[in-house]
This record gives sequence, C-alpha cells and structure tokens, in this order.
Amino acid sequence: MDDKSIKNIILSLTAMFLLLQNNIAQVTPYKYQINKKAEGKNGAVVSAHPLATLAGIEILKSGGNAFDAAIATQLALAVVYPGAGNLGGGGFLLAYTANKEMIALDYREKAPSRSHRNMYLDSAGNAQTNLSQNGHLASGVPGTVSGLFEAHQYATLPFEKLILPAIELAEKGFIITEAEARNLNNARKDFIRHNSITPVFVRDIDWKAGDTLIQKDLAATLKRISKKGLNGFYRGKTARLLVKEMKRGAGIIMRNDLRSYRTIKRQAMVSDYRGYKIIGMPLPSSGGLLIQQMLGMISDYNVSALNYQSPEMTQLMTEIERRAYADRAHFLGDADFIKVPVKKLTSPQYLKERMNDFIPGKAGSSTTTTHGIIDPESEETTHLSIYDKWGNAVSVTTTLNGNYGSKTVVGGAGFLMNNEMDDFSIKPGVPNLYGALGTEANAIQPGKRMLSSMTPTIVLQNEVPLLVIGTPGGTTIPTQIFQSLINLIDFKLSLEEVINNPKFHHQWFPDMIFYEKDFPSTTIETMIKMGYECKQRGPIGRTEGILIKNGIIQAVGDKRGDDHAEAF
Repeated sequence: MDDKSIKNIILSLTAMFLLLQNNIAQVTPYKYQINKKAEGKNGAVVSAHPLATLAGIEILKSGGNAFDAAIATQLALAVVYPGAGNLGGGGFLLAYTANKEMIALDYREKAPSRSHRNMYLDSAGNAQTNLSQNGHLASGVPGTVSGLFEAHQYATLPFEKLILPAIELAEKGFIITEAEARNLNNARKDFIRHNSITPVFVRDIDWKAGDTLIQKDLAATLKRISKKGLNGFYRGKTARLLVKEMKRGAGIIMRNDLRSYRTIKRQAMVSDYRGYKIIGMPLPSSGGLLIQQMLGMISDYNVSALNYQSPEMTQLMTEIERRAYADRAHFLGDADFIKVPVKKLTSPQYLKERMNDFIPGKAGSSTTTTHGIIDPESEETTHLSIYDKWGNAVSVTTTLNGNYGSKTVVGGAGFLMNNEMDDFSIKPGVPNLYGALGTEANAIQPGKRMLSSMTPTIVLQNEVPLLVIGTPGGTTIPTQIFQSLINLIDFKLSLEEVINNPKFHHQWFPDMIFYEKDFPSTTIETMIKMGYECKQRGPIGRTEGILIKNGIIQAVGDKRGDDHAEAF
C-alpha cells in the first residue's frame, strides 16, 4: 500500500470520527420537519431542502466556516434535491469574507468541443428546441464538482468530512416530501424516454410522501470524489461512465471536455444604492449587471413616496425591467468570447437616458422600447445562503436548468445531467425554455459559457454584510432580487415579507406582466387599464435569505417550497 492510499484511509477515518464526534449523524433522514425561520448569533444556513440545510448547519456547529457549510450543503442537495441540486450541472459562488475579500467563482457549464453554432437547426434552418432542452445533446460540460473544490481552498475542514453526509444520504436513503413525490411522478415518462438505463427515480408504482429514495450509484460516485478529488469526477471511472452515456444517446461531451474544465475566479460586480453596497456576480451571469442597471434606473425616483405594490410603483419597476432585459437580449454573453460594453451599460448617464421615454400611467411597448444605443432561464435552479460567526457570507446559486435538467441520468454513476445548452441563443429570435431571446452575443461556440440569470447577491452596510440572498427561477431571478432589494431598502419590509410577499415579473419579451395569485388585484386591474397585458402564473422562485442586524443572524426559507432555515 502506497503513502497516498494510507493518507486517504487516515483522512476518511478522521472524517468519520469527526462526524460522529460532532453529532452530524443526529440528522435523521427518515424523520424531519420543515422550518421556515431561524435566528441565532453564531451562524445560519438556508437552502431548498431540510436535510441539506441540516448538513450545512452541523458543519458550522462542528467548527467549519461558511465555505465548509456551502460545500456540504451543495453536496447534500445533489442527493436530496435531484431536480436542481447536482453534480452534473454548474453554478456561481459569491462570497464576502471576514477580511473583506470579495470572491466570485464561476463554475458555469461550457459548450462541448464538438458543439457548433447551428447544432440545433434542422436542414431547413428551423430550431429544434426538443434537442436543446431534453436528452443527451442538451448537456453542457458540468462544472459543479470543479467549483466545490475551488471553493475548498477557503474552507477549513477536510473535503472527506464535508462530503460524508451526502454519501450517507445517497447510500442509506432518505424519505421524500410530498412535493418531491409529485415531481418524480410527473417526470416519470421523461425519465423513461431520455434514459437508456432506467434510473432509480422510475418505479412501477407512484411515489408518495414518506417513501425512501436510495441512490447507490450516486453514493459510489460521491465516494470516488471523496477518495480521488477532482479526478474522481473528471477522470477515471466516473468520466468513463459519463462519456459512455453520451455515446448511447448521441451526446457530444468527450473525455477531453471533462479533463479541460476549469472554474474561473472572476471580479465581483459592485455598485452603490442609497448608501448600501451591492455585490453581484459578473458575466456570464447576467444577474449582477441587470441588478446594477435596474437599481441605477430607479435611483432617481423617490420610491419611498410611492405606495408598496401600488400601480405607480409596479409600473415603474415593470418599465425598468423591460429596458434591462432588452439590453440583456442584445448585448450580453460570455465576456471571455465577446466584447460586452459593461461600463457603458451600467453608467449613470446611459441608465438615465434609458428612462427618457417612460410615461407614467401609460403602458410601454417592447416593440418600440428595445435595447439601448451603444456607440462605436420550469425554473429548477436552487440557491443557498450561509453566514458564519466570523463574518463570512456565502451566496450560491446552482442549477441543472430545467426541472431534472436534461432528464438523463448517467448510467452507473447515478447523477442527472444538465440541459444548459438551451441557455445559448440556438437561433436569433427563437425563445429558450424561459421565453428569453438572444442574439449572436450568446450564440454557441466550443468552450463558451452560456448566459445565465443566476443572481447570488450580498448587500453590505458600512462594509459589513447585511443581507445574503438569492433564488431560483430562470429569467425571473434578477427581477426577484431587484424587487427584494427595493422592498428591504426602500420600503423597510421584514425579511419574511421580502421573501414571502407576492411577486411579479417582466422580461421585455414576451411583452407581458406575470404575477402571482396573491398580488394585489386592484393593482393588476389598473395596470390592465393602462394598456398592459397581465397574466397570473404559479409561484415565482424560492428565495433564500439571511439578514444580519444588531448582532442577530436571521434566516428565512421561502414559503413556496420545502425550503428550510437553521441558525444557532
């Protein structure tokens, strides 16, 4: 036995000992409750699933920092929240550390080396969105595992300890909630259609709340990652299984795509809004830029003088969202591949000019209001927010894109692949899964990262974290965060109100205001009279937030799902 093998055994035994010593094993996967609000003074975790949140909070209690907890929570979500938690997807991590360092990690998926601009067009030039949204060809090269290891440099505990709760949950199983049972049943036909080897998510009878989901293949994959690190996913057996699965279904991800994947550390976007510092994710996330644009456009208005969710306030925000999303469609893409005029798009003068044609009381039009003049995302993403006793704040949004991604599980490896290729502009003028349009700026190129709406956000007050927030929801993500910031800063709402109050959304095209059923009906009626087309839809997003104020850390999980908050 060589020194490396001995070292791995020692690390594994140490991790198990620490896990038991710190009572992480007390998390009971066969009996748990959902908690929407928690307060403490030492740390907090909020995520889309109780077991993932519990895994993270126990890591904090055992002495780990926010980065340790973020890694453990993400890994647990890959097991207990398969619709969006993942190994086969990607995401963004945004952090503000105790020593005031801003960290932005981009582990967004990439287009495979064999991809090309017109790969989803038929011989007549028609877009085949079925291929970009479902099955093997829809997948980009996954970045999540790379991102986890890149984040680990800021952590304090062995990776083997952080991954152990996920291994246990996959190998021994956990009971599913009513929502997860419903989702698995609804996706059954898709799982059968898009898999050559039947995954564990498919069974002869319907799933019901309280059933136990065991994922042995996924547990084996997690063990390989625990033992071999990055090579446990991007090389060796897991990589061979992934490439083999691609070949079975005419996918194009090859071994060299996996071996060459790298997380990129980028410079966070920072802006000021009414004395608060807003930290956001840069491109290929459109979120940070859109938030900066929308806050910039609204800053000249006396928002606090308008009534909350009144027709006047709703119209103002709608027209700001329209203009920001028009710019998104025309200008934005992977800045490593194209030149994006970020400085001009976020300049005060440009943003002021964008609102010149805004007429209060009269509906705007996405036909006449397009992008500005520059001179020569089902919505199954997931978010987690974490804050620790040292003052480290971590905001992570990660995704498979659609619910259960491409619906394809890697045979023998047990994890779902993403369908992120649909986030490219597969043909100018053809909307993606979320109705978003794009141009050449977001066209497919080998190695390019597709434009994203994920918007992890941190707000500072006097240079210390006040708010850690984010949400899933495809193209609704930036507008949700925009509304959340306005509601907290301008309207002084509580964190519970910020997260749970009804939301609305506009994204340029389709030229329509989407709203949740409990949004004020009088406001909607007035908006219709102004000339807006309005449409009620299902729940918008699932926001996870942490507010740090007067020495108290408050965490709130969204009422719209199984989201769970813990603090101590």
